[in-house]
Amino acid sequence: MPVPIRRLVVALTLCCTLVAGVTACAGDSTRSKSTDTGMVAVPVADTPSPSTSAEKQKFAKTRFVANAGLAAGATYQWIVKPWKAGKFKKGAHGRTFALVKAAAAGGFAYNRLKAAKRNAQGDPLLSKALAPLSASIDALKNLPAKLRQGDGNAASAFNDVINNVKEAGKSAGAPVTDRVPSAGQLAHG
Repeated sequence: MPVPIRRLVVALTLCCTLVAGVTACAGDSTRSKSTDTGMVAVPVADTPSPSTSAEKQKFAKTRFVANAGLAAGATYQWIVKPWKAGKFKKGAHGRTFALVKAAAAGGFAYNRLKAAKRNAQGDPLLSKALAPLSASIDALKNLPAKLRQGDGNAASAFNDVINNVKEAGKSAGAPVTDRVPSAGQLAHG
């Protein structure tokens, strides 16, 4: 009978933890005297950071593309497609569920666009291209609530801002492609 991979991972993790705990306990009880090895503990940096400004700019573009792509994917999948299909109209089948998903996607897209805006500040060209869109990104803050209320213009506004961000990225050498986030990412994003 095959064992699911999840159980194998849990069992392996548990075994490693137990072995490490037993080894640590055995090491403390068998030691009768302290030994000085002459070694000095050196603190290690928590996260590696790029050392040159070119690397910082490259990572800024990469993070911008990832965040803007997730925002674009969420907007298209859960706001624009249902809006074009008429799911937000009163009396439409599945309207409530579509509005809830659209509101969650709107909040997620707003969050990712704010992150993309912060990422763009690390690259001079991206920063200049995205500067005129700052006000329109900030204006998206209230649109998830409008989506929940069934305002069709909110879906259009999201779509317009996403398209403008994509154009700004393309003009700065950071083309953005749609990346549809999972439902779990929407809930935790």
